[in-house]
Amino acid sequence: MYLFEFHPYQKKFLQPLKTSHGIWDVREGIIISLCDENGEIYWGEIAPIDWFASETIQQALDFCVQLPRKITKETIFSIPDKLPACQFGFESAMLMGNGNQDSETDSLSYSALLSSGKGALDQWQTLYSQGYQTFKWKIGVQPIQEELEILTLLTQALPTTTKLRLDANGGLDFLGAIAILDFCEKINNNPNNNPNNNPELPNIEFIEQPLAVEEFPKMLQLSQNYQTPIALDESVANIKQLNTVYKEGWRGIFVIKPLIAGFPSRIKQFCQENQIDAVFSSVFETSVGRQAALKLAAELNFSNRAVGFGVSNFGF
Repeated sequence: MYLFEFHPYQKKFLQPLKTSHGIWDVREGIIISLCDENGEIYWGEIAPIDWFASETIQQALDFCVQLPRKITKETIFSIPDKLPACQFGFESAMLMGNGNQDSETDSLSYSALLSSGKGALDQWQTLYSQGYQTFKWKIGVQPIQEELEILTLLTQALPTTTKLRLDANGGLDFLGAIAILDFCEKINNNPNNNPNNNPELPNIEFIEQPLAVEEFPKMLQLSQNYQTPIALDESVANIKQLNTVYKEGWRGIFVIKPLIAGFPSRIKQFCQENQIDAVFSSVFETSVGRQAALKLAAELNFSNRAVGFGVSNFGF
């Protein structure tokens, strides 16, 4: 039995995040607390992103309002799949109350998120001086030719020891995705496309969600036609979608945002059973949700990829 309380919050980004979904400048969420029979209090976070197939913040609030003051483990595991952010927030809080506060997260490396557009050309240097070796740049925001010009400058500027991830958030059309992938093939020292084999360029680690969710078959096709890896993000936002694309043949990279994916126990089961190549990523949560997400990432980061939690320059 737990005594349940919840506290809505709003947190402003230090700089607005611009993606193909639009501009995001305020993060809304809910901090929950569960007090056990010994008086110990454990914290969880509900941080939905409704354009990523999670519930809305209002739906999460409505769910919390209708709960009784005293809830049980059975109450938590009866949270419906239409509320994946609530599922994560409640179970992660409960897990922290089962002696699982500590986790070995020191071994994780982090990918730093760059702003879209030309701002990335200056921004990376500060982040690099802070120790980041992997960067993610948002694309699918400006016209494709403009982004290719910026990408050329960015890859020329980044040290050869670094890795670059390109995140389209489903904002490219098929021809745009091909243009980006063709560029990446040249960068990634493909002898057929880069006869000079220029060693002074960074490695483009993968392109994240180049096309919209409904264009999964085309992304599967592209993943088979190009050496540059493709990662799914919006297409695998929750545990149901993870299972669906896996059954449909996806064996590429999965970007998992734990706070909107559903129950942590189900995420863990899926990853362990299928030994997937996963990248765990932030949804701009507070330290409460971040701690729970990083604990999960440390357990399931089989491919040893940098986790996408380098978002301090946005205030998180």
